[in-house]
Amino acid sequence: MASITAGTIFQDTRTPLPVWFRAMWWVTAQKNGASALGLQRILGLKSYETAWTWLHKFRRAMVRPGRELLGGRVEVDECYIGAPEEELRGRGGADKALVVVAVEENGSSVGRIRFGKIPDASSTSLNRFLQESVAPGSVVHTDGWKGYAKVSALGFEHEVTVLKGKTETASELLPHVHLVISLLRRWLMGTHQGAVSHKHLGYYLDEFTFRFNRRKSMNRGKLFYRLAQQSVAVEPVTLDEITHPGAKQVKKLPTKKPPSKESVVGFVVKQAGQI
Repeated sequence: MASITAGTIFQDTRTPLPVWFRAMWWVTAQKNGASALGLQRILGLKSYETAWTWLHKFRRAMVRPGRELLGGRVEVDECYIGAPEEELRGRGGADKALVVVAVEENGSSVGRIRFGKIPDASSTSLNRFLQESVAPGSVVHTDGWKGYAKVSALGFEHEVTVLKGKTETASELLPHVHLVISLLRRWLMGTHQGAVSHKHLGYYLDEFTFRFNRRKSMNRGKLFYRLAQQSVAVEPVTLDEITHPGAKQVKKLPTKKPPSKESVVGFVVKQAGQI
């Protein structure tokens, strides 16, 4: 008989599930994010590697498969993670991670957000991100970078603000997206002391998105429940796959059909109630 945790992030764990749920509760209860050292200390784990691995498994569950696209009016811009922008020229930066950011405008405030780690600022990379993140028919507001030249052809209404020659700064002309970029950098430096490798950056962006999009929730229990739901909706990942993303992995074929996701969700909720 297949294990109830097969096909979830808890697959093959030797740690009792209530310990996982205590970790999950602590992670969702931290307003400014969780560090591996903090998780190791709060659970009394002997190994830092265990805490680090658990956090990365949780981060992979923070993006819900099939989540709704952004809509309405959306500001889009890119930023570099790894060094102050004034040290860069143009859209280049050999050792910096390029991230594209999309932010829903909600009047004068910020709505939902999306991030994408992209290899370059070409129209191919930017258009792919927009199609995966923004609903057709939305207003996409960008600067005058040539990589956005074909946005209208994707089914969006494209609004362009050319920054060159303006007395206002980019932060003033595209305030929503630059506010989010500023908060992201502050979070990376504050919670993680900037010690985020580029190969894992995408999952830290997922964590920031998960927290930011639920920042107004007053019920930590709902965040815990959401993460528990999504933990059984994503594929399991091994430590080797986490530490070597993109490398070819040998997949073991399952010997038996795993239990349905519905039964796993019920089991997770039942176990969580025993914490």
